[in-house]
Amino acid sequence: MLPEDVVRDAPAYTPRPHELADLELLLSGAYAPLTGFLGRSDLTALRRTGRLADGTKWPVAVTCEIPAEMAAGLDLADPQRRTVVLTDPEGAPVAAVEVTDAWPTTDGLSAIGGSVRRMGDGGHGPFQRLRRTPEEVKALLPPGRVLGVIADRPLHRPQLAQIAHAARTLAAHLLIFIPVTGPGPDGLPPESLVRAIFAARDRMPPATIVAVPLMPRGDEMRDALLRARVAQSYGVTHVLSTGEMLSGGGLRVLVPRELAYDNRDGQWRWRDDIPPRNRRLAMTIAEINDTLDRGFPLPEWHTPPAVAKELARVRPARRFRGLVVFFTGFSGSGKSTIARGLADRLREDGERTITLLDGDVVRRELSAGLGFSKADRDRNVRRIGWVAAEVGRHHGMAIACPIAPYESARAESRRLALDAGAGFVLVHVNTPLEVCEQRDRKGLYARARAGQLRGLTGVDDPYEDPADAELTIDTTTITVPEAIDTVLAYLVENGWVEPKLP
Repeated sequence: MLPEDVVRDAPAYTPRPHELADLELLLSGAYAPLTGFLGRSDLTALRRTGRLADGTKWPVAVTCEIPAEMAAGLDLADPQRRTVVLTDPEGAPVAAVEVTDAWPTTDGLSAIGGSVRRMGDGGHGPFQRLRRTPEEVKALLPPGRVLGVIADRPLHRPQLAQIAHAARTLAAHLLIFIPVTGPGPDGLPPESLVRAIFAARDRMPPATIVAVPLMPRGDEMRDALLRARVAQSYGVTHVLSTGEMLSGGGLRVLVPRELAYDNRDGQWRWRDDIPPRNRRLAMTIAEINDTLDRGFPLPEWHTPPAVAKELARVRPARRFRGLVVFFTGFSGSGKSTIARGLADRLREDGERTITLLDGDVVRRELSAGLGFSKADRDRNVRRIGWVAAEVGRHHGMAIACPIAPYESARAESRRLALDAGAGFVLVHVNTPLEVCEQRDRKGLYARARAGQLRGLTGVDDPYEDPADAELTIDTTTITVPEAIDTVLAYLVENGWVEPKLP
């Protein structure tokens, strides 16, 4: 136990989301026998043998990085000066790490290894009552087999039929794990996924439901091994592999056969047991999303009505959903003029709540004090992206028009919008640089060429052309009204705006 004065005076840092997820699993005991982040000896052994330094089998590296400057201020030989407090994004303490190993990694960061101790009251956020520890859950489970299902997507009738068949065959109690670290594979916020799973509960066998901070690491096999390890810590004896998700790592794995809907009696059966003329295959994820995007109800033969209602609420038709229209291009390209004209046209229609985030206005009101270094430009664009995403979260339409010269900042803006449940349309106003210089309404290019201004995009700072723009417009070949019409036509064609009757 660390003395309170040591913890009080220790440096504090907010880890990245995947590190916070690992931290919660460490604190809950779901990563047993681990008691903290791995040091170099364990990591070296893990890479070479798939085991920790003491010979324990373990699937993945569980690490944490902090700023190198903070790590340099620790004294690993002194128990009074080797503690780091890890906080949540709001700055509330989550855990103290007693660092026993630290080493430089990349980008001004250092990795730390050491045991963790919980601080605070255990966290905040929706459905905290479901974030139970393995010991709490195992105390609730009946004796015998336990079938684990990791539900990272809503459960439709084919998945529910597979689960019911597996539980009945094994005579097992059902334990549902819901990942709650961020949007799932189909973009649902975690709280919406939880509601969708509960909406299907009356179609399941008796089940225990647990929310766990499982976050994909980009390696399907390692993800599967880690999921299995966590499931095992909760008392699971068998795992059902659903959809494209793999599971394994020592547990018995059930891989169900593909089901299809039998229109003779409305039951789901093994596909090959149904005559082709009576067989109806399950909807694909793309078909489900397209149905919801167009505002049509999911059919009852495929989705229980309560689940369909929840999905329609969280993913309404595009014309009612939040949207970020993000213009990018050189200064003088015409992006602000087009953005303002688009905002005016949409406000005239009155069907959407419009927020215009002009680059110059944001610089004055939101990003005052930032310069034009790459870091400050990125910070400015990320602020715009965050505000735009929050507008989209509440079903408004944000129209942003910064220069946004760097791909990483544009990608982050897209991610923020999608994570908020909004759409994202990137419009590249690809007016040639020489035309922008000729226009030079603000005199920026003249000052840059005269050496009076540094860091101007296109002159002495690069512009990274987007490869993922939904629309590309060159204002040398069309007028501004035509450009506005082009953007509006795209929004109408893709369901974001209601078409106007002739």
